[in-house]
Amino acid sequence: MDLYRLGAWQLRELLKKREVSPLEVVKALLQRIKEKDGRINAFLTVDEEGALEQARRSEALIQDVEQYPLAGVPVGIKDVLVTWGLRTTAGSRMLENFVPPYDATAVKRLKEAGAIIIGKLNMDEFAMGSSNENSAFGPVHNPYDLQRVPGGSSGGSAAAVAAGLVPVALGSDTGGSIRQPAAFCGIVGLKPTYGRVSRFGLIAFASSLDQVGPMTRNVRDAALLYRVISGHDPADSTSAQLPPHDVLDVVENSQSLKGLKIAVPWKELEGADEIVKDRFERVVETLRSLGAEVGEVEMPSFRYAVAVYYIIAPSEASSNLARYDGVKYGLRIEGEDLVDTYFKTRGRGFGREVKRRIMLGTYALSAGYYDAYYLKAQRVRTLIKQDFENVFAEHDLVIMPTSPTPAFKIGEKIQDPLTMYLNDIFTIPANLAGVPAISLPCGFSPEGLPVGFQFMGPLFKEDVLFAAAAAYEKARGEYFNRVAEI
Repeated sequence: MDLYRLGAWQLRELLKKREVSPLEVVKALLQRIKEKDGRINAFLTVDEEGALEQARRSEALIQDVEQYPLAGVPVGIKDVLVTWGLRTTAGSRMLENFVPPYDATAVKRLKEAGAIIIGKLNMDEFAMGSSNENSAFGPVHNPYDLQRVPGGSSGGSAAAVAAGLVPVALGSDTGGSIRQPAAFCGIVGLKPTYGRVSRFGLIAFASSLDQVGPMTRNVRDAALLYRVISGHDPADSTSAQLPPHDVLDVVENSQSLKGLKIAVPWKELEGADEIVKDRFERVVETLRSLGAEVGEVEMPSFRYAVAVYYIIAPSEASSNLARYDGVKYGLRIEGEDLVDTYFKTRGRGFGREVKRRIMLGTYALSAGYYDAYYLKAQRVRTLIKQDFENVFAEHDLVIMPTSPTPAFKIGEKIQDPLTMYLNDIFTIPANLAGVPAISLPCGFSPEGLPVGFQFMGPLFKEDVLFAAAAAYEKARGEYFNRVAEI
């Protein structure tokens, strides 16, 4: 039995029946990482000793499914979530040797559920990127084609799950950073409603946009991780006053989509290439065959989403990243005086894309430009939110492709920031409005590259997302639970 091919739910069943031990599972995945990750570069840190010790301890927990729903299940963590005693870099030289003294709330909840943290996953530096080429520790390679990107910024998480290095992983989504790599790597990726999952311990990029979510090979695993990490956290002032959200019954019982009204903003999909459009049209046909009513709507503010995002997100980044000054923690390059220390530390510690976004944000917030750029962007953000509200007054969900193209080649767009930014054109609206969205695989290009689409739902209606996602998975199961052959 190839244990690396199994998802979290399948592993949990085998563990409960004592057909396999947590130690066997961890050893199998560590071996898989040793054999394959040299070509993928998904992991920045593998905690081999820690994972084996966690596996030994979890032996006593696996029968208590209610208290420890993830007992014995290995999980990979995007390296933007702090982990107690385990190096956390955010993909940057600035934090290359940073070892946090506490766990992020999402990580803590995984551990409390019995999960085994096997290591930290590569990412675009400080989550800024759409290709995972901006990591200070080298690009991640797409396991379906090693010459192509896995998407970003959670590219390491997506590639690790797709390649069978871990059954499930956590990522973060600021403008599509869970969903776009999920689409490029043929897996499931959920961006919950803003506030549904705690951001405490998530190294901040853009605080009004960032959200933590699961990346898995099937919908049931995504629901399992989502249940564990969701719920109110008093340590996060933006956390919603809601309990953990259990959607497993919804996933198990969802069959038909009869009565569900789904909206498609067709006019906003003109940027998608023909392969993506074709696969998306097949999705629409499938949803109609399941009983859903699919109709066209207009969401005119969507066309401004990329421009709005690349004012708001860099503005928040310029504020959040001011803490990296070479004084408190992280990299420090001594200068002749304090100002020179700042220049040298930040000059060497930050990569090109991070510097670009800090400069963009600082400019947008500067005196004389705040009203013209940042304030206007916030007003248009409100219009995007209103577009969603208007559509959800008469529809249950919105669907769009996740990315306008399948995965592109490494190096193809890295020198053209504008072209790179346009990769997020379909994912950014959900972040600006704070609504939940889930990306699902929907086929392959003629070159064998995965293609994805996304459901977007009303605030805090993840149960509707999961119901639709589960029904689609049951109808098109051939796209799910796949492990890339490398």
